[in-house]
Amino acid sequence: MMDGLILALQFFTRIPIKKEVSFQEGNIRTSLFFLPLIGLAMGMLAAVPLIFISGQSKPISALLSVLMIAILTGGLHLDGLADTFDGFLSGRGRDRVMEIMKDSTLGAFGAVALIFIIVSKLVAVHELPAEYWVGIPLSLANARLAAGYVIATKKNAREGGLGALFKSSGVGKSVLLSGFVLIGIILFIKPIFLIPLLGSFIVGEMISVWSYRKIDGMTGDVYGAVIEICEVASLILFWGVTIWI
Repeated sequence: MMDGLILALQFFTRIPIKKEVSFQEGNIRTSLFFLPLIGLAMGMLAAVPLIFISGQSKPISALLSVLMIAILTGGLHLDGLADTFDGFLSGRGRDRVMEIMKDSTLGAFGAVALIFIIVSKLVAVHELPAEYWVGIPLSLANARLAAGYVIATKKNAREGGLGALFKSSGVGKSVLLSGFVLIGIILFIKPIFLIPLLGSFIVGEMISVWSYRKIDGMTGDVYGAVIEICEVASLILFWGVTIWI
């Protein structure tokens, strides 16, 4: 379990942990269990500016919160988002789309996607009431659980690669268990907060359908896009829920 946690921290965050962990199936499976919990922990750190600074400047607190998320993840999922949009919006055939996604060069569609997702996060965090700061950690956890669900249930578009490695490790039980844990946490906080989680799963499913149409499966880049887009969707739904209640 500890090796799986360390692997998840090393791969999905930029938190410096120098212990070497084998990239074997057992550790990969366990790492997917910890993925939503890591999102929860990162979100709690990112919520600190909203809690303590929003009274003085809500825009600055939102900026610092979003910046904290980017620093903690090292922009890993943003890179996947950009590659996905560069490929999917290129208007090319499947093979060419796959080539574009593997190219490290940032294209126009990827740049627009990055700008849109970052601005969306800034607006969503800005509009989230400070007393509902828990929406940030839960949104990061929701997005990662949705990504885990996609990894466990959808097929890969290409052989090899990190996406295929996670898929082949049989992560279904780990994702299911982490889902029960996250749902338990949400029920303890406020049951109505299950709505953003449900919304994250719906958005993840929609992205999966789009990916199947474009490349007949999923890749590591698409998993990153799922996390980024589901974070925004969850944050917006949290804003909507806080208005409702």
